[in-house]
Amino acid sequence: MSVASVSDAPPPASHKRHIAILMVCAAVIGFTMIDVCAKLLFPRLGPLETTFLRYLSAFIWILPFLNPWRVEGLLVSEKPWLQAARGLLLFASTTLNFVSLQYLQLAQTVSIAFLAPLLVSLLAGPVLGEWPGPRRLIAIGVGFVGVLIITRPGTGAFHPAMLITLCGVTCYASILLMTRRLSAKDSPETTMFYSSLFGAVLIAPFVFWDWRMPQGTDWLLIVTMGFGGASGHWLLIQAQRFTAAPVLAPFLYTQIVWMTLSGYLFFGDVPDRWTFIGGGVVIASGLYVLHRERIRSREAKSLETKSREAKQKLHG
Repeated sequence: MSVASVSDAPPPASHKRHIAILMVCAAVIGFTMIDVCAKLLFPRLGPLETTFLRYLSAFIWILPFLNPWRVEGLLVSEKPWLQAARGLLLFASTTLNFVSLQYLQLAQTVSIAFLAPLLVSLLAGPVLGEWPGPRRLIAIGVGFVGVLIITRPGTGAFHPAMLITLCGVTCYASILLMTRRLSAKDSPETTMFYSSLFGAVLIAPFVFWDWRMPQGTDWLLIVTMGFGGASGHWLLIQAQRFTAAPVLAPFLYTQIVWMTLSGYLFFGDVPDRWTFIGGGVVIASGLYVLHRERIRSREAKSLETKSREAKQKLHG
């Protein structure tokens, strides 16, 4: 066999899966960069201005690669109003997260944010007609118990900003559901382009009322924040082209490592044991829900195959 034929052969599925997993692990580092840079900017810039600069910077980063001249049909959306609604919720989710980051540790916000897949499973019933079974409902309930362990309402450890984080996570769960609806109509590149564009455009009319000009190293943080957002979302899109989303989803939880480490290195934050315990409960619940959804997907495919084979025998 020639060298050329070896190099031209498509990579095996296991190799693609490993590449995709590495992409997801790199993506969550990018998402961590967003929160770290935002938290470093807050003493000088407000959350609304930081949100605007986060999306504007990300849009500038992606524009050379995602534009109507390089990607045919990039601006064409079959659901423009859904794209606009998704952009509005993305703006709300990011702003709420940035507001809460002023008062909470990075590890606290990300631990509560891991509730998003559980909320998606819960909301998929009324929104998409995909009702969770009793096992997943129990797992979702356990996940909410994990959030209560982290927040400990009624104690001195509770901070109102934790409720703001929960509101942001609810917005993010709605975004994930909208993304599932859009994936059947619009390309991932179109959704990514409009996400950054809407994020900047929607905030622009309001942000200049209280504009504070960034100084010195602020610009480096803004550029880094935009790069983290653009590269993180791009890596996620590419990873899902290599392998199925349920295979990749568990590796999103590796973000807790980077958020905890960054919180300690940049802000001297050491999460208490309740954050670790509650975060562990939320992650375990999320992983179980993903496991049950994978089983349900396999069962649905098996039934579909058997039904198709039965029809072939009937007509054969």
